[in-house]
Amino acid sequence: MRFIILGAGSVGRRHLRNVLSLGHQVAAVCDPDLAKLEESRTIVPGSLITQNETEALGQQADAALICSPTSLHVRQARNAIEQGLHVFVEKPLSHTLEHTEDLVKEAAARDRVVLVGCNLRFFPSLQLVKRLVEEGRIGRPLAARAQCGYYLPFWHPDSDYRDGYSANQVAGGGVILDSVHEFDYLRWLFGDVTEVFSCADKISKLDIDTEDNAEILLRFSSGVVANIHLDYLQRTYRRSCELIGEEGVIVWDYITQVVSLYGKVDRSVEVYLENINCERNHMFMEEMKHFVACIQGEEKPALDAEGGRAVLQIALAAKTSAVERRIINLSP
Repeated sequence: MRFIILGAGSVGRRHLRNVLSLGHQVAAVCDPDLAKLEESRTIVPGSLITQNETEALGQQADAALICSPTSLHVRQARNAIEQGLHVFVEKPLSHTLEHTEDLVKEAAARDRVVLVGCNLRFFPSLQLVKRLVEEGRIGRPLAARAQCGYYLPFWHPDSDYRDGYSANQVAGGGVILDSVHEFDYLRWLFGDVTEVFSCADKISKLDIDTEDNAEILLRFSSGVVANIHLDYLQRTYRRSCELIGEEGVIVWDYITQVVSLYGKVDRSVEVYLENINCERNHMFMEEMKHFVACIQGEEKPALDAEGGRAVLQIALAAKTSAVERRIINLSP
């Protein structure tokens, strides 16, 4: 297959290398940053390297990978679909709900695949967590506690954090949208969210105009209540989740890739480690294989445009709740 890549930042170049390693071709790479384009040129010297989005989308290809700042996602995805391309769009789907419903309808009308980036769903340790829940190993799920935190200046040490989209509200930054994976995988585990309450603000001295800390409560239609902590503050990257059921507890750690299952018997524990350890890029490779399989009609998107819109609604409800200091109801 032939791909067009819009956005040549770190994740765009990761996907660029991955599609090449999977045996596919890259027709064009587009980014406004000349330095990023030059780095891309060293990876695919024979491809079109351009700052012109229209020129890039005019190349013959099967799909577009949208890896640009969040605020550009929907417009670029719709433009790609109009060109007859299937679309992979990095998370989150957008920074507002504006035109997201149009994207869902256009993809359906043109029979184009849209896959929203949900790479944690392809991480073996988290897949194990889902299997254990579905097998009833902790009984009926009751509650969950998830967290993700890392010091923003450490994210991309080769660039000034103040220049990135994460630091800019208009570009779709802020820790809530940046860490939308937590909303996605909890929804994947427990179903639709019905209520959202949040306290979120900028509490550090970081030179940003977005929230850098958030405490969020979610109530699911299944009855599960979850707490999510997100921040740009922790000097050591931490990402984990605890699931509490009537008959046990599951503890998942993203960094160590350890899954611990505490059963009904006091102090009994099963620890899963060696059979789920993998190199981090594994999940991105599996995600891209899945995208290709969806284009070929062999699989259904793990998170399509409609699902990506639902996840975005949860994140935006958390932002609204923090501003308005009230519970946001997401029930149909």
